[in-house]
Amino acid sequence: MLTRDELLAFLRRHRFAVEATVAHDGAPQAAVVGFAVSDELEIVFDTLADTRKIANLRLERRIALVIGWDEERTVQIEGLADEPEGRERERLLAVYLAAWPDGRARLEWPGITHVRVRPRWARFSDFTATPPRIETLDFA
Repeated sequence: MLTRDELLAFLRRHRFAVEATVAHDGAPQAAVVGFAVSDELEIVFDTLADTRKIANLRLERRIALVIGWDEERTVQIEGLADEPEGRERERLLAVYLAAWPDGRARLEWPGITHVRVRPRWARFSDFTATPPRIETLDFA
């Protein structure tokens, strides 16, 4: 059985995720983002306020992520995204900057924002095992 700690360790071994959102017209959109993860399993990434992903997330908070495709082990995550403010933003910004120190320079960019994803569901797949190990976690 996949544990929360095992999932956290897996996520922290990776730096990039493919995120997927849905546009206002129902079209799927995906992008690669650099991310960090908090002890609470919150996934954080930065982006600009004029990107399609932010426009999509401001209309529909649901998001999907795929992490770890390069080693035949992946995690698929579905969750809800938001743009934290105040103390929550500062706490998550510290998590993000610990993983991405160059993010400090991006703080000066006009329109930079940070997105938090709170997982609601995750599926871990390990195709190096025989038979493949496929396990699901529900956070609801």
